[in-house]
Amino acid sequence: MRTALVRRAVLTASAVSLSLLATACGSDKADTKTDAKTSAPATSAAPAAKGKTAAELTPLLVTQAELPDFKVEADEAAAAAAKGPAADSDKPECKPLVQLQSYVAQGKPVGTAQVAATSKPKPAAEGATAEEKVEAALKGFSVTRTSVALNSYDGKGAEEAFTALKTAVTACAGGYTVSAEGEKTKIEKVTPGAPAAGGDESLTFALVLDLKDGDKATWQYAVVRKGGTLATFGSMNLTGDAEQPKPVIEAQVKKLG
Repeated sequence: MRTALVRRAVLTASAVSLSLLATACGSDKADTKTDAKTSAPATSAAPAAKGKTAAELTPLLVTQAELPDFKVEADEAAAAAAKGPAADSDKPECKPLVQLQSYVAQGKPVGTAQVAATSKPKPAAEGATAEEKVEAALKGFSVTRTSVALNSYDGKGAEEAFTALKTAVTACAGGYTVSAEGEKTKIEKVTPGAPAAGGDESLTFALVLDLKDGDKATWQYAVVRKGGTLATFGSMNLTGDAEQPKPVIEAQVKKLG
């Protein structure tokens, strides 16, 4: 039986996958948001720097026009998590990772903005057989959904938040347990990856989850700090293992300047 933490993510991804399958053969709806020019980021050497508000961060989020191979929309999972009870860990040093998994910002950001980007499934080719159409439909569920969050901080808040996550990745390499809604999810291990390109500092890592039914799943994460703004990326796949969404990360980091 999957735990509350996993069910929440899977239900959201399922809804998105069904939506993508239903519209795979149609044209994408134009993104009504316009991109604002990226303002110069605050530097880490300016402790008195002021963080950006949610209104200032929202135009800096990656958009549909910048990710044509993804479906970009409001992050319903993050919105639902904000209304739910807080998750906890059996190891205090792993709390920053639990917060990231639960769509909770590190520290006290001045502003937060979020969006979700889901890879689009490839529709069956024109003239495909019934078997090929079924195969394409099944592959439509194997999409990676990435939650993107921008959190901006006053002073050195972004550096402190980044350090907290980086420290937790090392301290929690052997795994930990997440408690949410009275249920527990076992994280078997935390595996660091190659740093993401761009930003002032970055890190990537994978979490291997025990789904309690004999299956396992790998969720991917990336954290990039640009001045006083921290961009976080959390990716899961409905069929099990997610891949690092490099196009999403690259587009978002580029947008931050």
